[in-house]
Amino acid sequence: RFGPVLGEMDNYLMREGTHRRLWERLGAHAMTHEGVEGVHFSTWAPNAQRVSVVGDFNGWDGRRHPMRNHPATGVFEIFIPGLGEGTVYKYEIRRADGTLLPLKADPVGFAAELRPKTASVVASIDFDWSDAAWMRHRRSAQDVNAPVSILEVHAGSWQRGPDNRFLTYDELADRLVPYASDMGFTHVELLPVTEHPFDGSWGYQPVGLFAPTSRFGDPAAFARFVDKCHAAGIGVLLDWVPGHFPTDPHGIGRYDGTALYEHEDPRQGFHQDWNTLIYNYGRPEVANYLHANALFWIERYHLDGLRVDAVASMLYLDYSRKEGEWVANRHGGRENLEAIDFLRRMNELTYGERDDIITIAEESTSWPGVSKPVWTGGLGFGYKW
Repeated sequence: RFGPVLGEMDNYLMREGTHRRLWERLGAHAMTHEGVEGVHFSTWAPNAQRVSVVGDFNGWDGRRHPMRNHPATGVFEIFIPGLGEGTVYKYEIRRADGTLLPLKADPVGFAAELRPKTASVVASIDFDWSDAAWMRHRRSAQDVNAPVSILEVHAGSWQRGPDNRFLTYDELADRLVPYASDMGFTHVELLPVTEHPFDGSWGYQPVGLFAPTSRFGDPAAFARFVDKCHAAGIGVLLDWVPGHFPTDPHGIGRYDGTALYEHEDPRQGFHQDWNTLIYNYGRPEVANYLHANALFWIERYHLDGLRVDAVASMLYLDYSRKEGEWVANRHGGRENLEAIDFLRRMNELTYGERDDIITIAEESTSWPGVSKPVWTGGLGFGYKW
């Protein structure tokens, strides 16, 4: 049995909800540990009795590779020798009462099987970038006084290949980049390309926030798409969905048998319009998960900004709800104070890490100060959509 990979500082930061690079410790990472090559797996499931990694490598038998629990954080980890990139896996999670949950995909998985399969795939997120010139130029290209023209694109339907198949990320780059350049666009904004089970959602019901969807290729192919856009002087924005997530059994809903990422009370944790679950922004580990995800796309995939989806649904506790269907805040009002704090902190973190990126709020109401700085009482977005 190998020793832990997670250290005391990791545990401290995860417990505090301030681990900015959560993806470096959670998820699946091919590495050499104690002189042996293998994969380190780690996931947060504080109310689980047992968590195991399962896959073809152990016959999907949860008794083979139970994980070590860090009781202070509720994080489980294990290093399994002999595995590498391309390994297909899920987590087998046993509730506190001993019953088994449906097998879960990795909340911090970097890649996933092609739907309808739902397992996670061990993948590298190290890429050989060639966009240094764009990155040096980005500050002036995205200055608030610079001209901007954004092409919003759904990768699955903008164009199709033979037999109506989806284009790959590489094919999309070959067609979309010259089109956007010829039309004078400064940016491409992709409808969500985070992994999602249902084509008809257009990506707005994601279950794999850290994985570019396998519909169009692997993580390296998505990185090449961004690289090619940057080579042509075109910025790339991601439509980012931190407002809700679907109830698919392999997702993060009731991840350890409890309402972990969501609220227990459906008046707070269930979105009636979309039949989705709502994040519990007041839980430090959940806010950290989403904050780290925003930083992940900007840092690891060189994205130039985030367009945050459905901000209005996050700000109002009574959004699309009738009297008696929502819970007031501690002051008796309808403002979601935890979501406000979450969005402000998200903007502070993203602009604090990369002050040449942009964040955009899709906000459909008259909420004041959406694009005002946080220090003046605003939400801190660069733009309102």
